[in-house]
Amino acid sequence: MKVAILGFGTVGSSVARILCDLRPEGVHLSHIFNRGVTRKIVDWVPSTVVWTEDFDIILRSDADVVVELAGGLEPAGTWVRRALEAGKSAVTGNKKLIAAHGIELDRLARSKGAHLLYGAAVAGGIPVIPGLQQGLAGDRITRIEGILNGTCNYILSRMEAGAAFVEVLADAQKLGYAEANPSEDVDGYDARAKLVILARIALRAGLDVDSVACRSITQVDSVDLVYARDLGCTIRQISKAELLPDGVSAVVGPMLVPLRSPLAWSRSTENMVLVSGQYGGDVVFSGHGAGGNPTAVAVVSDLIALAHGSRSADLPSRPTQISGEFQLRHYIRFIVKDMPGIVAEIAGALAAEKINIDALFQRPGYEKNHLPFVVTVEPCAASALRRALDRIAHAAWLALPPLDMPILGE
Repeated sequence: MKVAILGFGTVGSSVARILCDLRPEGVHLSHIFNRGVTRKIVDWVPSTVVWTEDFDIILRSDADVVVELAGGLEPAGTWVRRALEAGKSAVTGNKKLIAAHGIELDRLARSKGAHLLYGAAVAGGIPVIPGLQQGLAGDRITRIEGILNGTCNYILSRMEAGAAFVEVLADAQKLGYAEANPSEDVDGYDARAKLVILARIALRAGLDVDSVACRSITQVDSVDLVYARDLGCTIRQISKAELLPDGVSAVVGPMLVPLRSPLAWSRSTENMVLVSGQYGGDVVFSGHGAGGNPTAVAVVSDLIALAHGSRSADLPSRPTQISGEFQLRHYIRFIVKDMPGIVAEIAGALAAEKINIDALFQRPGYEKNHLPFVVTVEPCAASALRRALDRIAHAAWLALPPLDMPILGE
């Protein structure tokens, strides 16, 4: 099976290196495509490989599979479509493309007798997608919870030790974990695309990416990690989707995670996905989800599967209504100017939405005009809690807007 790589960056070069070093049976690297390709040529690639910056050469070639590793929606989407229309199979790690157009591209591939594999699109080298498509296809998956963004996991696990968000973000950017503009990671868009892909495979739910609610981790402060520890929890960016009788509830954002949960054990840039099945119970996938080599392993594994006649299971999904509602306990952190009647006013706003207070926490040693304290509430809908907080949004005693985060069950 002859393979053409589109994009010779970090992942593309790692894929080529594995193919050249391991020479997996039945897989032969034939072409490498990249813009300004002459600056990319390396001496460890066999001389038989054709280097080109003309995509039409790839289309006219005898390559059986194109490996798209350029990323983004365009021109990557056009390249994949044209390759599939020409009857070539495609392997990609492009989460944006698969989240937005995966169903359409999969149908196109099948109509042309080709295949579309994207095991590297979620969690890099962790075999979550093939695990769901093959290993768990016989179960009815009802819930997915996961840490799908290594950058946020690195930031929050460092903050756990007392570091400030700004300081840790700067370190993450120096180490190459975060981009100069980190919004894709810290605001949840990267994890959201991955959650949509997992929901399609595991829950058979076709979700519109833009309809899944995202919340940023930028509001999380070091004091929140301290209070979380008092509650027997830590804080992680969690991607969560769950089947409902009439659709799917899905959300991405910072949440409190009990220390006894496997999701609390993930550190640094590790990814973790917890899948709950009706018959098989809970299954945990964990490992290093980011980086050129782990992601390249997933790509090469897809290539080997294609070369030996394996293909992804056909698990049809259907367009599904999305809700952001989960009945969960919530953590609410207030920064206030100390004055009488604050707790009574908060309790009144919550009671108006029929939300019960679970506990109040206040650590000593903070300035009276910038005093953090925490209220936890019993399980409630996020929309009801937002209405309650809107009632006190302009209170004179608020120094900063309150921060609320769901508390995951154990």
